[in-house]
Amino acid sequence: MRITVAWIVVALLGAFSGGADAQGQLTVTGEGAVQAAPDMATITVGVVSQEPTAAAALGETSASTGALLTLLSEIGIEQADMQTSNLQLSPVWDQRNSGSREQPGIVAYRASNNVTLRVRVLGDLGAILDDVVQSGATQFNGLVFGLQEPQPAQDAARAAAVGDALRKAALYAEAAGVSLGPILAINEGGVATPRPVEMAQFAARSGPVPIAQGELNITAQVTVVFEISGQ
Repeated sequence: MRITVAWIVVALLGAFSGGADAQGQLTVTGEGAVQAAPDMATITVGVVSQEPTAAAALGETSASTGALLTLLSEIGIEQADMQTSNLQLSPVWDQRNSGSREQPGIVAYRASNNVTLRVRVLGDLGAILDDVVQSGATQFNGLVFGLQEPQPAQDAARAAAVGDALRKAALYAEAAGVSLGPILAINEGGVATPRPVEMAQFAARSGPVPIAQGELNITAQVTVVFEISGQ
């Protein structure tokens, strides 16, 4: 795990009257970033069916979703790592010319359902994606790598952000010719989580889907307010 820092925004607040006891505030925002290898992936796939009736479309989607969940259980995905969501049923209208006076009619019904699963052994991810496609999933809605225990990396990023703020505060106080006093406030600006990797819809293939997991970049931001006094 390696730590990097980035410069953000620095502001001097308060005015000095010129006396030795004049005081003000120095507000510094620091950022820390931690790079860590992921040990988990979350993927979301979709099952879509189109049939002449609503009941048939919903039944087909339910059957395909059930088959997919059964397959995931058979290849070792725990029940706690699988979740269905966003079940939808909608009519499919016929395509009429814009100049036609006839009202469009329903020609079919489309049902869809999403399955989100966590993969805790990244070496199996490519093969699992291939198995999912072979089992009937027709849409791929996202992939995000993550950490099963993110707190140590998040805390390291927070510590780096505070260190960045302290370093910059000392630098700016020296450059401005003022004395750096105690910390008056520390406000966390948040910890950024990895963004999903967007991938195009893919088709069934005979081999595992190639995956490059790379590294996660976890960032934290803090704003620290110091008391300062004129020299």
